[in-house]
Amino acid sequence: QVQLVESGGGLVHPGGSLRLSCAASGRIRSIYDMRWYRQAPGKQRELVAGITSNGVTNYADSVKGRFTISRDNAKNTVYLQMNSLKPEDTAVYLCYVIEGATPTLKQYWGQGTQVTVSS
Repeated sequence: QVQLVESGGGLVHPGGSLRLSCAASGRIRSIYDMRWYRQAPGKQRELVAGITSNGVTNYADSVKGRFTISRDNAKNTVYLQMNSLKPEDTAVYLCYVIEGATPTLKQYWGQGTQVTVSS
């Protein structure tokens, strides 16, 4: 079993920055994709950014140029640097990882961390 613990959320003014972290622990074999999703009240969960085990990244169009995803494989941790934050970025941010050993892969979700962008 793998546990994910997120941190770094909070309240920030528009134009500000936050850095989210998600650390995986437990019985870890290999971590493949690591992603950040977000869910705002009354809206569907959406993919914000993802990074493969080889470091290939992808981003939602709404955050391109403002957010940067990275990972530290030695620490089993994924980060999301969020700059130029906007009120529409307000949401619960959730970490997601794919872990295991081929062909047995499992998906895990973190508990979420609240990000609020408001003046």
